[in-house]
Amino acid sequence: MDEIVVLCATGGVEQADTLARALVESRLAACVNLVPGVTSVYRWKGEVCREPECLLLIKTRAENFEPVRRRIRELHSYEVPEIIALPVAAGDGDYLAWLRAAVSRS
Repeated sequence: MDEIVVLCATGGVEQADTLARALVESRLAACVNLVPGVTSVYRWKGEVCREPECLLLIKTRAENFEPVRRRIRELHSYEVPEIIALPVAAGDGDYLAWLRAAVSRS
């Protein structure tokens, strides 16, 4: 399988929506789910932080990872945004065909 899900957390829904629209409009992602209300606990610059965030679930193809990563880095407000790709091990054939067509540039 060549499909991936990229995880990216943002500081809020507005930035998440901006990123999601940019990725889908440029055909780098077929679909982006915004999951508001996530609380993240993490260590940053020696301190343990706890912040509300909005999680993006970005559905795309593995070949799009680098362009997706670059676009997130261009638009994201965080110094070091979360950008993690997970492989899709299995999925509904019709959905995966739609995903591939949605990110196709032809």
